[in-house]
Amino acid sequence: IISVLSVNQILLLLLVLTVCAILYNKVHQVSSALKNEAVDLETPEEMEEEIPVVICAAAGRMGAAIAAISSIYSNTEANVLFYIVGLKTTIPHFRKWIENSKLKEIKFKVVEFNPMVLKGKIRQDASRPELLQPLNFVRFYLPLLIQKHEKVIYLDDDIIVQGDIQELFDTKLAPGHAAAFSDDCDLPSTHEMVRSVGMQVRGHFGIPIGHECIYPQIPSTCSFNPGVIVANMTEWKHQRITKQLEKWMLRNVEENLYSSTLGGGVATSPMLIVFHRKYSTINPMWHIRHLGWSPDTRYSEHFLQEAKLLHWNGRYKPWDYPSVHTELWETWFIPDPSGKFKLTRPDS
Repeated sequence: IISVLSVNQILLLLLVLTVCAILYNKVHQVSSALKNEAVDLETPEEMEEEIPVVICAAAGRMGAAIAAISSIYSNTEANVLFYIVGLKTTIPHFRKWIENSKLKEIKFKVVEFNPMVLKGKIRQDASRPELLQPLNFVRFYLPLLIQKHEKVIYLDDDIIVQGDIQELFDTKLAPGHAAAFSDDCDLPSTHEMVRSVGMQVRGHFGIPIGHECIYPQIPSTCSFNPGVIVANMTEWKHQRITKQLEKWMLRNVEENLYSSTLGGGVATSPMLIVFHRKYSTINPMWHIRHLGWSPDTRYSEHFLQEAKLLHWNGRYKPWDYPSVHTELWETWFIPDPSGKFKLTRPDS
């Protein structure tokens, strides 16, 4: 009897163990399937490259930043994260503008810029006071404002983007280069526009030619426009670019080395000095500029249609009057829900 009971107990134990093993395998298979499914769902989003784009929202020009953001967002499927930099007084207005428009779907972070970092570093110049505004110098401090990204795009607010911003982000920077810009010697069409309004394609752009210790070989050097920048943050920090720029700002305060009446003003000249022959180049179609230099000179419509990015650098902005090619800019403008920002037009 004892022997029979023992055999039965062993058989029962084996049966229980077999059932447990089968149940464990079933549960494990379901768990693995769910896990794999979750990974499959999450992987594309996690692997999608984030494109950080820095744009300033300045008082009196917030409509410009809105149009720029609208054009970028509308022309790409890329995962763009907008860093909107402003002063404490302008940020609430700009945030409401975004949240009460079709731009409420964009990914953005608002960054407050503290103008105290510029104290004692800007030489006052009454000829073009708008160029002395604190947000003009945001591009000097990119690594302090943008922490987690290796590569960053900086754009002036007076631009619109007609191409896919992913293309600009994919710009290759040569080893040892902290930034890429557009040469002012790159496009024949740019040369024609420049000559027609009496500008230089080559030359000092605000830096005294006789000042050899600053910028030797100036007459044979192409300048660049820092309104569109693709920057490598690792190289920027490694080369202490911000400190170099601040050094030349301080020297200008002490010695009046360059003037805001030439080139792009006091925010451009330090960059021309620091990045002299130390930068990569952007595809010229990604920075068609000088649209704001004259209210009379125009590019051909065909050329503008092919352009990836248009820049109204100069005095004549597309939200003001007079200006050129305003219809291209207005395509992307979104009216201010509060009514504070209004376009200046002949019939207004």
